[in-house]
Amino acid sequence: MSAAPLAASVIAVIAAAALAGCGHSPPTRYVTLNATPADAPLATAQIPPVQLTAVHIPAELDRPEVVTQQSPNRISVAESDRWGAPLAQMMRRTLAQDLVTRLPAGTFVLPDAPAPPDTRTLVVTVLDAEADANGTLTLQAAWTLLSGRPARATFARQTTLKAEIENRGDAAAQAAAMSRALGQLADQIATSIAAR
Repeated sequence: MSAAPLAASVIAVIAAAALAGCGHSPPTRYVTLNATPADAPLATAQIPPVQLTAVHIPAELDRPEVVTQQSPNRISVAESDRWGAPLAQMMRRTLAQDLVTRLPAGTFVLPDAPAPPDTRTLVVTVLDAEADANGTLTLQAAWTLLSGRPARATFARQTTLKAEIENRGDAAAQAAAMSRALGQLADQIATSIAAR
């Protein structure tokens, strides 16, 4: 066999193998978080405005892929299940949507929006968000309220919340559980802010 037909045969085999490999890769699925609005805002007197300025998340969660905690020292990264946007940004947006329905009208200033001079700032730190193999999502978070110029912490709180994942191993169900946990977090934050 001459060099030209042999080269053509090799190229054909490589192309066929590449196409066969592409046919077996699973499609990439994208998931997002959704707000869980309250039925009505807290019944309280008007309180000073507050703005959610940041949501910090652990580095192991700050990735495009959906992460599941397999054991205390082992995580699983789902290559075909990805967040629709950076997770910290989605968590901040979702938490903001939750808080705006829980606090009295005019109290909550949306992130990145111009704020009145006396606006207090809220910083949320997600310490951990584990979706375990048993179908439970555990969210550990802390929040700090700052006020004044220069800004100083007026109080800080921490909580641990749990939400069941209705379909274990499903990234959309994991995202739904995270959304519910953020709604519970918004309940606690709103109550703590209203009491200050």
